[in-house]
Amino acid sequence: MTEHRPEKLTVYYDGACPSCVRDRRNYERLAGENSNVCWLDITGREDELRALGIDPKKALTELHVSDERKNIISEVDAYRVLMNRVPRLKPLAWLIGLPIIRPIVSWVYHWQVNRRLRREGRL
Repeated sequence: MTEHRPEKLTVYYDGACPSCVRDRRNYERLAGENSNVCWLDITGREDELRALGIDPKKALTELHVSDERKNIISEVDAYRVLMNRVPRLKPLAWLIGLPIIRPIVSWVYHWQVNRRLRREGRL
């Protein structure tokens, strides 16, 4: 019997952000070894991001994920794609996708990220 592996995803994350690095470690712990996720630190990769069609500033302020077909998914949808791969996080993925919850989550996320980047002098 062959083991089913989920489609490979590439996550573009801010490796200069301690909470982003911590979130990555927590995700890897919850997902286990079969997550098939490649983590790519966006620090200093502006040209590479542009070549993929990702605005480097948006990459800094929003999570981006690409699938094997190079489809780019961003913001709350990117989090939902990742969370749906982990059984314990699926209910949260569903919750943050609800029409009433989604804009609130998006607003809070952007507020926190922009505040952190301004405090660090990177925005």
